[in-house]
Amino acid sequence: MWVLFSAFKVGTAVVTRHDGRLALGRLGALCEQVKELMSDGIEVIFVTSGAVGVGRQKLRHQRMMNSSFVDLQKPQMELDGKACAAVGQSGLMALYDSLFSQLDVASSQLLVTDNDFQDPAFRQQLSETVNNLIQLRVVPIFNENDAISTRKAPYKDSTGIFWDNDSLSALLALELKADLLILLSDVEGLYTGPPSDPKSQLIHTYLKEKHDEEVTFGEKSRVGRGGMTAKVYAAWQAASAGIPVVISSGCAVDGLQRVMRGDHIGTLFHKDAHLWVDLKETGAREMAVAARDGSRRLQGLTSEERKSILHAVADALLANEAKIKAENEADVELAQQNGISKALIGRLTIKAGKIAGLASSLRTLADMKEPVGEVLKRTEIAEDLILEKTSCPLGVVLVVFESRPDALVQIASLAIRSGNGLLLKGGKEAARSNAILHKVITEALPKSVGPNLIGLVTSRDEIPDLLKLDDVIDLVIPRGSNQLVAQIKASTKIPVLGHAGLSFLISLNLSGCICFGRSI
Repeated sequence: MWVLFSAFKVGTAVVTRHDGRLALGRLGALCEQVKELMSDGIEVIFVTSGAVGVGRQKLRHQRMMNSSFVDLQKPQMELDGKACAAVGQSGLMALYDSLFSQLDVASSQLLVTDNDFQDPAFRQQLSETVNNLIQLRVVPIFNENDAISTRKAPYKDSTGIFWDNDSLSALLALELKADLLILLSDVEGLYTGPPSDPKSQLIHTYLKEKHDEEVTFGEKSRVGRGGMTAKVYAAWQAASAGIPVVISSGCAVDGLQRVMRGDHIGTLFHKDAHLWVDLKETGAREMAVAARDGSRRLQGLTSEERKSILHAVADALLANEAKIKAENEADVELAQQNGISKALIGRLTIKAGKIAGLASSLRTLADMKEPVGEVLKRTEIAEDLILEKTSCPLGVVLVVFESRPDALVQIASLAIRSGNGLLLKGGKEAARSNAILHKVITEALPKSVGPNLIGLVTSRDEIPDLLKLDDVIDLVIPRGSNQLVAQIKASTKIPVLGHAGLSFLISLNLSGCICFGRSI
């Protein structure tokens, strides 16, 4: 039986609070997560920082207790880092031992230095010792032995010398052949800029060719030697050697579980990432702005030109029916394997004749009365001053809908007819169906409008970034549970339309929102 073997590295910023003291609650939560993973049959090793910080606190306290008032008025020498490490290591391990003992889990301490890894016999013994500990269900806890380390320069590859505990964790993952390495930080992952900057965006998948030039690194860690720069370097070294790495937050109560489940959190490093992520991949803001620009070009077309687009989309659906059904069948098969309910599978399945029916509906929609620019009400305010109530497009609409792929076609056609830009997030069960339908529709759009008129959001974890874009997105329509609707309403300044959203658009003759203007 294949067993997942994971390595976790806990940074100093996770181990300690902003005042330098140990974050006991956070460490306790991490230990509980490790216990749960072990109960699920996952083998783990732990790399921890924090010994220097613990030792510095102890030595400062001791110096204060043993100094006179006069001594304390004098300039205080900075404590030696190696002395702090020697004093703090035992305290840090005592804490881990106590926390794991409360969970009926045994832990062990393994201190290593850079020179150790130059000895092939040491590497062999290290592997044997760790394997024996794991078989005994003991958590091996690694740390660099700073007190006696002779390290002088950062390591340049993953074959020997390491520089800090980030690079140590990458080195151990390679030596012990881990299946996954998780680097825990005090932020959610790697950002394009400082995480505190509202314009910075979380990078979900790291592409060296792209992000080496785009990412701006700030200062080193507030407490440790590394920081995000060290983590990225270590992560890329391990990923290049074939070990997937995730940089994520160690402050969440279920962070490890979410990473192990494959949730879209943190930043993933993988040697094959370039094969499935477009180097020109746009972020949430870029996608929304592109949809807005597309909607403005669409609004510049005549009614007849927008009608012809719907007829072209109908033709494209019929021409690609076989591809659409093949992708849908793959979604249905996976849903059945995952034990999805029959009712949901029924909504997910594109039945015989469905594509033809959708194409026919698009042609009917194209021939309907023009929804944009209709004067709904005219009021004479004064002589030669008339106030008109006119239908107009909304702008950019974000629609979150259920696992019904035909809904994507219906929503997209309404947007095209009414001159709106669109961002779509369908159910994960229909991922392949939605992808092929989106591709077919956008390829049918004329070059004068462009395919970015309709953006496809591939992960629910991208929605929080989109909900911040109240300056670009004009309306959110969540089509799901009451909990989803309430959650979205509480998370955004963008107007949110609840369950009647799609029928609302239809009742307005596809004109979107009603706004006021005047004509003299």
